[in-house]
Amino acid sequence: MKRNFLVVLASILIVGSLVACSTTPAAAGNAPVVRTLSSSGTGEVYLVPDVAYIYVGVKADADNVSDALNKNNTQANAVATALKDQGVEAKDIQTTSFNVYPMQDYAPDGTVSRSYFVVENTVYITVRDLTKLGTLLDAVVKSGANTINSISFDVQDKADAMAQARDLAIANAIAEAESIAKASGVKLGDLQYVSAYTNNVPVPMYDAKGGSMSAAVNVPISAGQLVISASASMTYEIK
Repeated sequence: MKRNFLVVLASILIVGSLVACSTTPAAAGNAPVVRTLSSSGTGEVYLVPDVAYIYVGVKADADNVSDALNKNNTQANAVATALKDQGVEAKDIQTTSFNVYPMQDYAPDGTVSRSYFVVENTVYITVRDLTKLGTLLDAVVKSGANTINSISFDVQDKADAMAQARDLAIANAIAEAESIAKASGVKLGDLQYVSAYTNNVPVPMYDAKGGSMSAAVNVPISAGQLVISASASMTYEIK
């Protein structure tokens, strides 16, 4: 009885294996192959800057710390007054660093010729009226600022420009897909995938001719143009 049961069980397993072997390749072979076509595009929007950011600093030195601090404070207050006179609001002036450190000068023979202290005070300024930028820089230098670094330009409201750049990138990607399909002799099916990325940090266009402010100011400054770029990738099913 036990032997007959084992024979029946072995027969069932063999039949099951044959059925699996006969159906699995057929199912795999019937799976549809989806053909796709991919494309990419870019979009750029040019803008004239409407705001500038500047680091303005006062550096003073003296033989002792107290004198160096007093000297620096006097210069820094004069710079702050000049900024106020130029219409810069308090919210647009931010202290970014204040440093006090000892220094030594050396004679040609290697001996110390002077020991003193240096005080540095740097503020980050937002200039919202670019027509006054050159005049403002001239005023702060005359008032006592002796370091001006990293003048950069930007656009305060970039939302519309970013949307335009994205739309241009997508339209460019669609046009490229249609061109590839036409050249390949195929037709585009449903859109399977789309991705768009916009760079929200405008890039300066150094060879641009717009936005110059050097005609009627003491310090010649040219804002030029900025470009906001976007990229898009798309994948279509091929009919």
